[in-house]
Amino acid sequence: MAKGSAGGPCVKCYLALALVAVVVLALTGVWNPFPGVWEWVNRSRPLSEPDVVWQQRVGGTPKSVTIAGDTVIVEHRTRVEALSLATGSKLWERKVDWSAVAGDAADPVVAVGKLLTKGYELLDPKTGAVRRKDTSAVGVWTYHNGLLDVGCTDAKECTLTAWEPRGTAPLWSAFLPGVRAGLFADNPDVPGTRRLTTEQVDPAAVGPERMPPLIGFPIDGKVHIVDTATGRVVQEVEPDHDDRLVVIGGRMLTVEATSADGTCYFDLSGRDPASGQQVWSRSGINLRTADGAGCVQREDPQGGQHVVVGVTPDAREAILDVYDGRVLWTGADDERLLAVDDRYALSRSPDKKAVSGYELAVDKARWSRPVHPDGGAALTRYAAVIVDREPGRIIALDPLTGRELVVLRSAAEVLAVGPAGMIIGDGRDIGYVAFTGAVGNPAPPGPAGPAPDDGDIGPTCGGPKQPSCG
Repeated sequence: MAKGSAGGPCVKCYLALALVAVVVLALTGVWNPFPGVWEWVNRSRPLSEPDVVWQQRVGGTPKSVTIAGDTVIVEHRTRVEALSLATGSKLWERKVDWSAVAGDAADPVVAVGKLLTKGYELLDPKTGAVRRKDTSAVGVWTYHNGLLDVGCTDAKECTLTAWEPRGTAPLWSAFLPGVRAGLFADNPDVPGTRRLTTEQVDPAAVGPERMPPLIGFPIDGKVHIVDTATGRVVQEVEPDHDDRLVVIGGRMLTVEATSADGTCYFDLSGRDPASGQQVWSRSGINLRTADGAGCVQREDPQGGQHVVVGVTPDAREAILDVYDGRVLWTGADDERLLAVDDRYALSRSPDKKAVSGYELAVDKARWSRPVHPDGGAALTRYAAVIVDREPGRIIALDPLTGRELVVLRSAAEVLAVGPAGMIIGDGRDIGYVAFTGAVGNPAPPGPAGPAPDDGDIGPTCGGPKQPSCG
């Protein structure tokens, strides 16, 4: 019997013998406790209550996270990795400086590249295999339904090219007389709208948007407007020095800001890019593009791909259809917009105690639920996300009906939202939360138009924010 120095049992001796026995059992394959122990040590506290489907610690705090079909693409500062959406296990990893996802759930791809280096590669999200390689592009734009790149032979000779996400032949090419200086990597800014955001929901959680019907490229003081269906450059517009020109919802939106009487006066006009003719105009609505009484416009308006958010002369927030200038929604006094896309809006009640969900062009709220005054909300393609406080909760809802998809007690950040669930994270730890039911997101009969096939809002006709059919 092992004895200690005072004649008692030798505790250290017993521990040493036990450790030797465990090592022998592990080496002989009889019993190996170490993987389970290591998994327990490596996992931080659960991200939410109830627990996530899976939780993984990735190599660093992610720059972005995107659900791409059956995979989760995690972008870091110097690399990108792919995880299985079902299990969270790592599928592959690449050392790159930037990455971006294009395509829908059926045909996603991952564009990757190096900073200060021309070209990019398109990778298969499941395997990391290279599907297509480019060696000349200086900028790439990734969308839900396609991809654009631009390459230049010299400063004034550039070609914009459109691709299907997994296409191997260009859809079209268009000449551009240059681009802004430098190598852009992924998704350089073009004049459009800014999305309303909230704390605890990553602005990129919505994933790639649909390619707009028109995109304006600012080059040497002019905006070159390209029809993304054909590649035709439909207009080259030189806005006045004090005006703000953005291309939204198939229109050229011009915002004129005039300083007088210590304030700014605004005039809006929507023009047909093909003819240059004015289609609609409105006065007195502030799109929050100007900074201070000097009325210098440094910001694009907030909104979606077809709508913009403004403030009426009586200080009420409003949502405008950029195609025809209609007011689709006007808030009550002290009611504040929290989120908007091309079909829905979320607002905070004047007493700050509730969030209401609206379908655009429908006066009455579809649903309402209580929320802490410091809570927030965001809209994604597949769910409305509410971040509540005291206690901290993350609530995903069907944006049309307000039906609960999942309710979590969590202080994590919402990083990505997909058709069947979402990725939440805290530092290096990320996890997948499954929705309790599919997002129906149906459109009611009438002028709102047909329901999208996957919760996405593509260019259609006949709706409250779209051109007429025929």
